[in-house]
Amino acid sequence: MSDNDTRQQPASQIRRRFLQVAGVAGLVLGKSASAQTTPPDHLAPRPSPQPIRPLPEGRRPFGYAIVGLGKYAINQILPAFGECQHARLAGLVSGDPQKARKVASAYGVPEKNIYSYDNFDDIRNNPEIDAVYIILPNALHADFAVRAFRAGKHVMCEKPMATSVEDCQRMIDAARRASKQLMIGYRCHFDPITQSALQTIRAGKLGKLRVVTTENTDVLSIDDPSGQWRVKRSLSGGGSLMDLGIYGVNGARYLLNEDPIEVSAIRAESSNPVFHEVEDIISWTFRYRSGALAHGNSSFTAAATSRFGIQAEKLSGTLNPATGYYNNRFETVAGEETHVLSDPMFQIPALNQFSAQLDHLPDVLGSGKPSLATGEEGMQDIRLIQAIYQSAATRRPVSTDWGDWRRKA
Repeated sequence: MSDNDTRQQPASQIRRRFLQVAGVAGLVLGKSASAQTTPPDHLAPRPSPQPIRPLPEGRRPFGYAIVGLGKYAINQILPAFGECQHARLAGLVSGDPQKARKVASAYGVPEKNIYSYDNFDDIRNNPEIDAVYIILPNALHADFAVRAFRAGKHVMCEKPMATSVEDCQRMIDAARRASKQLMIGYRCHFDPITQSALQTIRAGKLGKLRVVTTENTDVLSIDDPSGQWRVKRSLSGGGSLMDLGIYGVNGARYLLNEDPIEVSAIRAESSNPVFHEVEDIISWTFRYRSGALAHGNSSFTAAATSRFGIQAEKLSGTLNPATGYYNNRFETVAGEETHVLSDPMFQIPALNQFSAQLDHLPDVLGSGKPSLATGEEGMQDIRLIQAIYQSAATRRPVSTDWGDWRRKA
């Protein structure tokens, strides 16, 4: 979508733009665009829906260049710009010129704002680009972030932040040298249901939290190019823990509002040669100074699950789905009484997690308020993930009592 208000465009132009975007999705996913481009004749006419959050008037000032045009970028991030109040799509960076031009045409990005990985550094000369959003394999995050900071741009980096604590620190140091903002793409921090659950917990309605359980699994398709790099340690840095389990690592931290002082972990051995370099199933337990425990597991060969369980002194609670792209659900139970908070798909009040995440960076820069997803936050997750791997390898508990990283940041 371009940065023009679609309400000012002729209906025929809007329809052409919609069909262009549909064609792009088909190109990237390896599928042809659906032949059914209009509603079936038998559907009754429906009234125009009341907009939940009107599109912004005029030009949104903060320009992002998206680095990497895989499925997540195409299907989630790019469409979210249509709901943003502050952010707009200003540039594209891809190793596939044909795909980049196709996407640029669909979203109104001028060809001069298309870059390859080789000439990426030329963004320093483009004032239309304020920040880059890095959506590449994990091992490439640090190098592209450093290059972006050298070019004088802010950085949004997809999770996990990097594949090592050293690379995380390198990104943080580069941001400080450039006096630019580094933000990690923790979309769940901006999910309305997650925010409501945290408000309920912080208000003490569940009582003191005692045990948190997290389950994050999905069946990885190696036939899909987007799944192939995830089982290459040199690109991913790890298997299901890095890709899915990080939601549980980060989620346990924000639910308990505390960092663990010890971790124990075990990795299940796999005879599948696909998992020769990285783990399939791994399980971990965090122990906290408060006496609470958090258990987590992840897998690349179990049916899709995204569930957080909360056992507290007054009530128990469940987020299920906990980390979905939409339709997450928070349920609390006290005896026979159950309360459910859920948002149906495409009916999220205010704004969705993706547009909220994109808008957060310019909002932080303009207001001076603290970021919800700093580089230090991302580095703490990587530090804990490395401790999980160490415990699984040694089959011994590993101390994570490193002091309060927030005071060191």
